[in-house]
Amino acid sequence: MYHPLMNRTPGERRTPYGGTIRFRAGPGRGLRVLELDRYQAPVATLCWDTTNALTTAAVRTAPGAWIGIEPRAARHGGWGLSDRLWLLPDGPSGERRGPLTVFEALDWAAIDHIPPLAEPARLPPGAGTAVLNLVAALAADQEVPRLRYRGPYPTETLFTALLEAFRYVDGDAEPLDRFRAGQLEWAPAPHERHFEPGGAAVQLRDGVEKVVWRGQAYYRARWQSVARWAPGRVHEAEGTVRCSLWALGAAVEDHLVLDPAGHVLTALEPAPDPRHSAPLSPEVQAGLQALVRAQSAPALAGAVAGVMAALAIEWAGLAGGLVEVTGARARLAWKLADAGGARIGAATSPDARLGRALELLVEMARLLGDPVRARAQASLGELPAAAQPRALAGGAPAGDAATIAAAAAALATEFRRR
Repeated sequence: MYHPLMNRTPGERRTPYGGTIRFRAGPGRGLRVLELDRYQAPVATLCWDTTNALTTAAVRTAPGAWIGIEPRAARHGGWGLSDRLWLLPDGPSGERRGPLTVFEALDWAAIDHIPPLAEPARLPPGAGTAVLNLVAALAADQEVPRLRYRGPYPTETLFTALLEAFRYVDGDAEPLDRFRAGQLEWAPAPHERHFEPGGAAVQLRDGVEKVVWRGQAYYRARWQSVARWAPGRVHEAEGTVRCSLWALGAAVEDHLVLDPAGHVLTALEPAPDPRHSAPLSPEVQAGLQALVRAQSAPALAGAVAGVMAALAIEWAGLAGGLVEVTGARARLAWKLADAGGARIGAATSPDARLGRALELLVEMARLLGDPVRARAQASLGELPAAAQPRALAGGAPAGDAATIAAAAAALATEFRRR
């Protein structure tokens, strides 16, 4: 667990999993200037002026990109003075290229809230989490006990990102609902990121919580009282930590084996799948459309319906993943069909087969949901500002229970024949 005084020496602190944090003279414990992982690779850099104001900072995301922070560089219509995020393709000392987005300006030497971000969809993977973790780390250095998010976008996506750098307080009852209502407080609890030889990025607090390897993120299932669904799962098996593709309550394919401290022991190459693609039946595709809409926020329903209607969905031989959405085609892995088909085939009654077919359909919709919602959000963002409220209010037909039931029945029949 993170503790700001652990193994502290003047100007430097060792972290529980072997990282190093360096400080310069300043208020309190001093001002953080450099974070290194256990292999002495930089994870974050910060520069402060003589008045203890942050002048620039950079953080390394789990996938490996560097993101620059330029304090007080812009203004935003929603909250005024803002800090700007940049892509740094040449690392923390390289030239800023490509402004990404802005967030409400912070006094980085006296963190007092979690700021809103203007356009999260413009950030590369892992960037938002890395910046939030820096906010949490500085707040912990400053012994700030609790913070609140102060902004207009208390989304579920932001909530799950905050879980990686903070811990919510005041009990476990309905934390997401309290967050949306602006009533949830967060205690700083920054994670450590270590970049393993071979390319895996391992995120640790109380053990391994998240791993990014070859573009795939793997997550622990429980985050306080919150169950986090993801197709990549961090789980324990036989005294080790495994990173696996996960579906229908079980590991489908192991990819990495680590020790409890997050050192990679074995990397397992995903097996190729030579099977040809096969389209889903119209009944199953219609059921998926209804389910993805039902699993999405009401304001996104219309845009989600449009994205789903434009996709041709098929089973395909995917190596190392369970879903792939490119262009006008969405592909679900045959290995998911194999796992679902085995469960349906093992059912001992028609009702049990139908129930397991519905579970498979829900899993398929979950896999499609995130990339479809990302497209839906992007399509809304491209609309003129005046048209966005109308699009958000338009909605789509509610998930049709009969359509979903027909899709489950079609899956049950299909897999019983296999």
